[in-house]
Amino acid sequence: MEKRAILAFGLSALLLFAYVWVQEQFFTPPPPPKTSESVPSRPAPPPPATQSPAAPTAPAPTTAPAPEPADTPAAPRPPQRTARVDTPLYRAVVSSEGGKLQDWTLDYRGDRPMVVVGEFGLGGLTAGSPDAKGLEPVAFTVKPEQLQLETRQKGDVVLEGVEDGLHVRQSMTFDATRYTIGVKLEVRNPGRVPRPVAVSLPWVTRDAWPDATEKYMGQRPTEVVWSSGGRVGRLEDLTSVTPQEFTGEWIGMGSVWYLAALLPKSGDFRLAMQHDRPAGAKDGAPGRVTVAARATPTIAPGQTWQGDVLLYVGPKEYERLRALGLEAALNFGGFPIPRSYGGLPMEWVGVPILRLLQWVYGLVGNYGIAIIILTVISKVLFYPLTVKSMRSMKAMQALSPQINALRTKYKSDPQRVQRETLELYRKYKVNPMGGCLPMVAQVPVFYALYLALSVSVELQNASFVCFGRLFGVDLWICDLASQDPTYILPVLMGVTMFVQQKMAPAVGDPRQAKMMLLMPFVFTIMFVNLPAGLVLYWTVSNILQILQQWYMDRPHGRSATREAKDASGA
Repeated sequence: MEKRAILAFGLSALLLFAYVWVQEQFFTPPPPPKTSESVPSRPAPPPPATQSPAAPTAPAPTTAPAPEPADTPAAPRPPQRTARVDTPLYRAVVSSEGGKLQDWTLDYRGDRPMVVVGEFGLGGLTAGSPDAKGLEPVAFTVKPEQLQLETRQKGDVVLEGVEDGLHVRQSMTFDATRYTIGVKLEVRNPGRVPRPVAVSLPWVTRDAWPDATEKYMGQRPTEVVWSSGGRVGRLEDLTSVTPQEFTGEWIGMGSVWYLAALLPKSGDFRLAMQHDRPAGAKDGAPGRVTVAARATPTIAPGQTWQGDVLLYVGPKEYERLRALGLEAALNFGGFPIPRSYGGLPMEWVGVPILRLLQWVYGLVGNYGIAIIILTVISKVLFYPLTVKSMRSMKAMQALSPQINALRTKYKSDPQRVQRETLELYRKYKVNPMGGCLPMVAQVPVFYALYLALSVSVELQNASFVCFGRLFGVDLWICDLASQDPTYILPVLMGVTMFVQQKMAPAVGDPRQAKMMLLMPFVFTIMFVNLPAGLVLYWTVSNILQILQQWYMDRPHGRSATREAKDASGA
């Protein structure tokens, strides 16, 4: 019985070996030739040299395993894969090269590209040794390759890879209702010793732009802005950026109407900025400006470091920025000099005006009409001051003959002219500053209104009186954020300014009054290329000023200066 079992076992083994030999010789195709694409992107670490397939598992050694031979060729990077994201607010393309954004186009009053490949956009995530130079973005796998967010609010694109022995995972959460990406980072150390790691999530742009890319004027970055310790800093010249790293709440790059900002939420990130020139760049070639959220954790063996960064790439709508704590990115400037030089901050006036403009638009549905209503409201609020200023100027005008007589009588004694003139003012209770002070009080508000219109991204592609297009030209104002293509509005602004100056009381030196008549022509030239919304505001303001002057010049409006006129005839 035992002999039969042994014989059966031997025959079975012989048949098995014969079957394997036949399969290998006649049915198994030859192996494909080794190419660069057949090498895996991240090979698994080889087993220890002391082990063999047949040997039992040995206990783990107490020392670190020997490093790989120095002559082992580096594995080539795998081919790039992308994931496309479509939402009602934007469309995006995410690359497997560190999670770069190859496309981020806002559906905001037309297509607004916020990323130009090779020019500006979200750089790829880097992770590796803090001492390493020129780290390349982590080579990831990416899934899913298509994400539609029309019926649901949020969705994730997950990227995973291995870099320098570290397991890196980047999850990007897209929101269909906000211009944000929630970036969740995980770096795991599978080794047996602690690893110091440098993690960086950058946004990159060039520091100079040729005229050929003028179509990106509204979107391309023109400044670096950040918040640290509740204080906002900004550099309005990209070439003046110097390398620095600091703690803060957020950092970004902005233009007049758009912003790309990194907001670290967890992970002990620091904010960084730098300006460099790509290796091998020719003289005169543009440099590169980078802002980034960086972290340098030391990860214990078998542990995972986690960090969260929120990325905002969208329009500078005040309410959207305020919801994220980014409202300070709106640049209202300073008064009467730039804020960086000690000027008074204008946010306290500009923000209420901007919110009022948006509220009025919600009622009338046309930003052009909203600008007109806002200008009328400002004129009504300051009407008492305007009337006081006009009355004071008329009183000064009534005294002009006597003042000119004093100048002729004491032309060789300027000090005597000054004393007699002041005595004349006291006698008839005329304040020489009465015509200026009320107007000075209005200047900051009108300036803030001007700034509010300047930074209002909502004016893009917002029409006022639009009759369509003819031969590629808008008829008439189809975009309040662009210049009037027909130049009608700037010319009308210059005409109203000229009429306003002709109606104003002539006070002071007649030669100065003639010089002031040149101002309408100067302002017309200045306003030709300004956004139509600003020109509309200035034109309506001039028309209202003309109406107020006409009202004051009526017979019943002259009683306030009767005493001064009587004095001039004495």
